[in-house]
Amino acid sequence: MNTATPSGLCNDTSTDHVTIAPSILYFGTPVVLLSTENENGTFNLAPMSSAWALGHVIVLGVGADAQTAHNLRNRPDLVVNLPAPAQWPSVERLAPLTGRTPLPARKRDAFRFEPDKFAAAGLLPEPSELVRPPRVAECPLQMEARAARVQADASGTFLIVEAQVLKVHADPRIVIPGSQHVDPAAWSPLIYNFRHYYGLGPELGHTFRSQTPRRQD
Repeated sequence: MNTATPSGLCNDTSTDHVTIAPSILYFGTPVVLLSTENENGTFNLAPMSSAWALGHVIVLGVGADAQTAHNLRNRPDLVVNLPAPAQWPSVERLAPLTGRTPLPARKRDAFRFEPDKFAAAGLLPEPSELVRPPRVAECPLQMEARAARVQADASGTFLIVEAQVLKVHADPRIVIPGSQHVDPAAWSPLIYNFRHYYGLGPELGHTFRSQTPRRQD
């Protein structure tokens, strides 16, 4: 049997596969910070890792009992903020917090209520131009958006949110000069890979909910 390095796994066709039953299927997706408006006019900030784009529509998967879901059912404005890899500690500070009170039953053992998520994460809000929720000043990419469709997923556990992007803000250091394009050589997303944080390189840390040990290379 061949022994392939992680970077060469796709080229190794001799290894027999095994059947597994992972507890989660976060197989490597970008982390986003969603800012939304609470019913009292304050703002919630929540990390999530189920996001992908179709043109100028961002599709989001949000826990049905989360404060973000509650907000988007009633107030469709939001900002999709994409942090850089070095900002993973701020993301992780948000991970055990919820803006929902009373706490949903499934969150009572591991989460706590926090009304000021920006301060808790050590992040600064900055005004948006077209929507009410603020942007996260430190995030290199920020997308002002409005939820056009919010519906339950097949399991009833999550909401699927289709958000139309209205305006994109980018740190000029990640934009190709003289263009409207993000420079992929300058931009690296923060990746959530089976509950561990990565950039486009070695592991940076892991979330408090991780059920797998960190690699000790």
